[in-house]
Amino acid sequence: MLSSLSQGIKISITRSIKIAFEQYMAKISWDEKAYRFEDFMDEWRTYIHTSSSWYSKVDSEMKSSPEFHEELAAKINEVIEKVFSEEPIAEQLQELAVLQKKMGTDFDFSCRSEAKFYIELLTDQLKKKKSS
Repeated sequence: MLSSLSQGIKISITRSIKIAFEQYMAKISWDEKAYRFEDFMDEWRTYIHTSSSWYSKVDSEMKSSPEFHEELAAKINEVIEKVFSEEPIAEQLQELAVLQKKMGTDFDFSCRSEAKFYIELLTDQLKKKKSS
């Protein structure tokens, strides 16, 4: 069923999963022990109803189909696996090394999205530290 959708909608579905997943992981500070699939799904449902363009473009009949939900579940797992498998890029590693040294932290991170989260967190903390 997913394969019958336009390329634009398929890309939008993938993007919505990735964005909602990254938002959810940021909420739990990328603590994999705190991860709950049900909570992520709530985050994703909220995202697709409030911020996603694809949801209103898929007809109700397809959205209520068990086959569609099975394919979406497989797509969700695929996207999450891809997020975790994308290694941080060299620039992120360098920036994090500098930020962690300045802030006296030693965060472990394993993927590009998690590195991005820590860069944003430490940059924000550094700004607050400098302004106080």
